[in-house]
Amino acid sequence: MANAAFPRPDMPGAQPVEGAKLKSVSTTAPLRLLSTGEIPDHIFAIVITATGLAVLGVLALIVYELVLRSSLAWHAFGWKFFIASDWDPVSEQFGALPFIYGTLVSSLLALIIALPLSVGVAVFTTEMCPKKFRGPLSFFVELLAAIPSVIYGLWAMFVLVPILIQYVSPVLSKTLGWTGLFTGPFFGYSMLSAGIILAIMIIPIISSITREVLAVVPQHQREAVLALGATRWEMIRIGVLRNARAGIVGAIILGLGRALGETMAVTMVIGNSPHISQSLFAPGYTMASVLANEFSEATGDIYQSALVEIGLALFFVTIIVNALARLLVWSVARGQPVRANA
Repeated sequence: MANAAFPRPDMPGAQPVEGAKLKSVSTTAPLRLLSTGEIPDHIFAIVITATGLAVLGVLALIVYELVLRSSLAWHAFGWKFFIASDWDPVSEQFGALPFIYGTLVSSLLALIIALPLSVGVAVFTTEMCPKKFRGPLSFFVELLAAIPSVIYGLWAMFVLVPILIQYVSPVLSKTLGWTGLFTGPFFGYSMLSAGIILAIMIIPIISSITREVLAVVPQHQREAVLALGATRWEMIRIGVLRNARAGIVGAIILGLGRALGETMAVTMVIGNSPHISQSLFAPGYTMASVLANEFSEATGDIYQSALVEIGLALFFVTIIVNALARLLVWSVARGQPVRANA
């Protein structure tokens, strides 16, 4: 009777009972969950999300600290702080315009000098240099980016400044003095010296990235232009540089970012004078250099808060410049991306 009512699973024609089915499912479900990798996927997603949020959190903490520490100067001067040119810690009168002006002018001068040199080095390395010299030349160009900025500053003080005083400034004053950019006495430590040393420092960045961008331009682009009877210059201009222009703009962005935030080398040669002058022979000041020079000497609360607000201004200037540069990249690259099969 018991065997008839409850047949054994090994009996012929026996059907598994419902409880056996549930037990089988319950014991194998965790194994299937682990085998499909759902738990590792969830952990991986949580970790990656946490890393992304951590970066945003660090950025938010930086902004919060800058805003908090600069609140005293903000309440005291308001928006006039960014358009005023007075900087007198004794009378507690502060204005950031000379430092904003010095930062923008020195960075723009550095780009004007460095851009043709960087692109020229990149074009020579990828298009005209013999293969056996490409590796060593690229290595030495990239080596410039590894030199500490204080070494650049020392070199500028002992080598660049005397050369500018003895040879360069008389020629610039005689030939381009009518522009108003090269007038007045030149004592070496000036906006011109800062722009030149910044240009030297950003050349390896722009050149290295531009070289990598030119190297990925398809070879058949060059062959097609040459097949149409173009010269080598026309081939480089039409077949290479035009296809790589979006990447070159990106290299310029990174170089500009380095120039905006550079501190030690600029501090050592710019002259550190909080005045606005049209002449590049005159000394100047940048936002980064004034922070490096005066933050340790800031005794009053309003003085320290004004310096922190300059740091906040540098932060926002960097964001605005990068946003405009990305807009430029979008306007240049839209519709014509650099593709390997182009």
